[in-house]
Amino acid sequence: MLAINADRAKAAVVHAHQLPWHTSPQAGVERRMLERIGDEVAVATSIVRYAPGGRFDAHTHELGEEFLVLEGTFCDEHGSYPTGTYVRNPPGSKHRPFSDEGCVIFVKLRQMHPKETRRVALLPNEMLWAPATPRRQSTALHESTRETVTLELLAPGCTIPARTTPGGEEMFVVDGAVQLQDRREGLGPWSWFRNPEDAQPALACEDGALLWIKRGHLRAR
Repeated sequence: MLAINADRAKAAVVHAHQLPWHTSPQAGVERRMLERIGDEVAVATSIVRYAPGGRFDAHTHELGEEFLVLEGTFCDEHGSYPTGTYVRNPPGSKHRPFSDEGCVIFVKLRQMHPKETRRVALLPNEMLWAPATPRRQSTALHESTRETVTLELLAPGCTIPARTTPGGEEMFVVDGAVQLQDRREGLGPWSWFRNPEDAQPALACEDGALLWIKRGHLRAR
């Protein structure tokens, strides 16, 4: 069984651009593994790349699938999803994904509550942005009693102070870069940070960034 950053009670940082691409069982589809517990049926957080014309056979997501389109256009029988689209396919959902032009997605598998039923597909022009601070905007992607998922747009010079997040935080840098102040570590494009502790480090952003952030899901509250 593959075990990559498998202890979710521990913090983890992965700079995905430094990882090799691994082939998948389907020709034309590769992945960079950020976190994985299991082999082909796995709790997984990955970056998945479809070559032009790449496709997967029809399959069911028994414990759900969540993804953000990073490049290109991802497609299935339900629609076409350009760069910036956020999708949640709930447990038990089935689809046949493909990409005629090629695409890259940030995807999480088998990490939903088994009773979640609502499918979400938010195109970029459907997202509602609101100011959180003068230098920071946020749009809600998903909210439940278990977790919240947002996109955060940070202007140059933005800082996010240290804070308490019951249940921890998980962050993926879609674009730009941020600095983890207490760790003295920079996170560039496609870097992933998981911190299951309630205490979250301060962030600094010199030139602007777009972050995907999930909160509250890493430890029982």
